[in-house]
Amino acid sequence: MHDAIADAKRAMRAELRERRHLLSPSALQAAANGIHEQLDALVDRLGVRSLSCFLSTTTEPGTREFVAAAVGRGIRVLLPISRADGLLDWSVATSDIDITEGMFGLPEPVGELLGPIAVNDVDLLVIPAAAVDRSGMRLGWGRGFFDKTIGSMQRCPPVYAVVFDTEVVDEVPRDVHDQPVTGVVTPTRTIVLAPTRR
Repeated sequence: MHDAIADAKRAMRAELRERRHLLSPSALQAAANGIHEQLDALVDRLGVRSLSCFLSTTTEPGTREFVAAAVGRGIRVLLPISRADGLLDWSVATSDIDITEGMFGLPEPVGELLGPIAVNDVDLLVIPAAAVDRSGMRLGWGRGFFDKTIGSMQRCPPVYAVVFDTEVVDEVPRDVHDQPVTGVVTPTRTIVLAPTRR
């Protein structure tokens, strides 16, 4: 059964990755603008003073403008840095952030490293995804960093995955270690899908 789930995940990721590569620069910029607007509204609605957020790649719905604006508003933003052991370190975003290519070719900040438990103090987790289904299950990109992070938190704050509108789907393949998210943020809407776990 496990192999069938893994195969289904691989196939779905490949299709979604291909779709993302076909998006035009103008579509990607429009998505980034929408994500910025939706995340700003979510932060205001939840009264967020600190959060974690990923730095988007060139084919993901853009989060970088949101991160810069949040830092400008005085919100403490933690950015993830991947580790070989499958955990995430964190670094505090600054207005003059220096970005490098991380262990898996993903954009990561250059700065003081905070350990994995630094994320325990945030009010909101904003995480990447390939797709999210209507029950709140998230299909990640296969390395398990965010599932491990969410699963290890004693008091998990709201977790919102960022995807394109077409990536909110009826169902994603799921395995026992997969963690649900509270909601999803797309360029046009924010949807609450599952209750926040405490």
